Amino acid sequence: MVEKMENLLEWGGMKKDISCLVISGISLVSSLLHFQFFDIDFAWVAIILCGIPIILEAFIGLITEFDIKADVLVSLALIASVIIGEIFAAGEVAFIMQLGSLLEDLTVAKARAGIEKLVHLTPRTARKLSGSTETVIPAEQVQIGDILRVLPGETVPVDGVIISGQTSINQAVMTGESLPVDKTVGDDVFSGTVNQFGSFDMKANKVDDDSSIQRMIKLVQSVDAGKAKIVSVADRWATWIVVIALTAAALTWIISGQIIRAVTILVVFCPCALVLATPTAIMAAIGNATKHGFLVREGDALERLAAVSYITFDKTGTLTYGTPEVLAVVNCCDDWTEQDLYRLTASAELRSEHPLGKAIVNCYKKQQFKEIRQPDVFQMIPGQGVKAEVDGIEIFAGNMELLSENHIILPECIKKQAENYRDKGCTITYIAINRKAVGFIALSDTLREDAFDTIQKIKTANVTPILLTGDHESAAKYMADKLEITEIYADCLPEDKLLQIDNFQKSGKLVCMIGDGINDAPALKKACVGIAMGGIGSDITVDAADITLINDKINELPHLLYLAKRMMITIRCNLTFSMTLNFIAIILAITGVLNPVIGALVHNAGSVIVIVNSALLLNWRKKAATSMIKIN
Repeated sequence: MVEKMENLLEWGGMKKDISCLVISGISLVSSLLHFQFFDIDFAWVAIILCGIPIILEAFIGLITEFDIKADVLVSLALIASVIIGEIFAAGEVAFIMQLGSLLEDLTVAKARAGIEKLVHLTPRTARKLSGSTETVIPAEQVQIGDILRVLPGETVPVDGVIISGQTSINQAVMTGESLPVDKTVGDDVFSGTVNQFGSFDMKANKVDDDSSIQRMIKLVQSVDAGKAKIVSVADRWATWIVVIALTAAALTWIISGQIIRAVTILVVFCPCALVLATPTAIMAAIGNATKHGFLVREGDALERLAAVSYITFDKTGTLTYGTPEVLAVVNCCDDWTEQDLYRLTASAELRSEHPLGKAIVNCYKKQQFKEIRQPDVFQMIPGQGVKAEVDGIEIFAGNMELLSENHIILPECIKKQAENYRDKGCTITYIAINRKAVGFIALSDTLREDAFDTIQKIKTANVTPILLTGDHESAAKYMADKLEITEIYADCLPEDKLLQIDNFQKSGKLVCMIGDGINDAPALKKACVGIAMGGIGSDITVDAADITLINDKINELPHLLYLAKRMMITIRCNLTFSMTLNFIAIILAITGVLNPVIGALVHNAGSVIVIVNSALLLNWRKKAATSMIKIN
């Protein structure tokens, strides 16, 4: 995890430094084209190094695909300028166009390996049982109906149903649930999930490409391939620009009889400022986002983010911390106090490896500031809980199956109170002392401190928050009510999240997805914009996302939304200015006021103005509104 964070920070910092360097130095470098040094004409250097690749690319695009882009007009202007001896004009245009292309390349994400990492989750082997013989075989050779054995710590090789044994399964890869799920005979298990404690035997019912982990890999691959990229404005309007420029140049040459005026039109019509309008604003916005903890991995991600109508949140690890905390200790027996129950249960769970047991121990230490006595006798019962003895007192702590297996009757008063906490999304650990049920401990995931304020500010930005989680409906609804999120989708598997986002976007509403778990990867890919939690999120989740929140501070999300919208305003201003400047320059070129060199300088000035306007985004931040604090 440390290495992953260092890589994220290094790449984010590099992008910010590059953006500042390019934006501050562009006009200085372009001015060097005026000078000669040791008989080297830097205008010719620019033509050879920058212009020839543009001409070749334009020629290949025209011949092979008849694809008219902005570089077609640039090529014509370069060739015409060289023919009539306007070398500086040709070099300046070539340099500015290649600089715009460089900025666009810098805003594109570096190579991602998310799908490859996801494939590595696929189990390699399986333990096949044939009578009393156990054979290790490749997972892809498992057939439907085969009996398999899964030991503690192993990954479930295929989908199936448990036929013997009890255990707890970590299903985070499929559902994102923060806690292991207890499983027993008759329960389904999924490939890619991890067996935590007890061993069990299972019957395979979905194998190879039909297994859950393979279906998720296919989902990620398919949505990644179908995700369209935004085409640059200059290329989108290229055909019209080329037609208008050639027509104006031809008519001017015919009417005036002066070829220099025609070449000047081609030079001033080159979309230099137009090409720089978008990437410079994006680079400046990326530098701003980096300072606020965001790594923008896709160059057009902020463009897409500015257009979203919905933000769908995963719950566990995104809006919550993803770690259970003791919410209440409930005592229903006069013989013991709540402190007694808490102390004895913490002792009983001291050697437990179960996340719930660890949570009880950690919370007791934090809240009581006392040392916990070691149990005299300890037994962990997979899929049920623990049995221990402390100071001669027998303690059972676990689920209802643990009590029923040991013939301990659960009174109605405990059942009713436990149900009330379960409706709030809590997980219950029942407690029995000396084989008598005396109460329970309720544990719950906890909301991030800034979650409510973040949700309210997102609403203020005219974006609708939606809860899209693999957790149970009661837990999802309880958290959503506290955050005032009205639209909830619970019990979602990866394909369910993917389908829901697809339905939103088919209705014309673009979606931003925020998540941290491996199960969120397909949805992050499918969404118009995917944002991953970089601190607690898995490598696969980070690789699947367009943007990574490096420090997991979700209170910066509203700033990112407003920054994206502000960036689009800046881009529109840049484009409007660029096109206006071009048309004014054309009129002046037609009338003979401008020659190619002056036309190139006008372009240089226009490009600098565009860059300065974009640079204002580097430190932009919307004035803070009054924070909204909810008292629960």
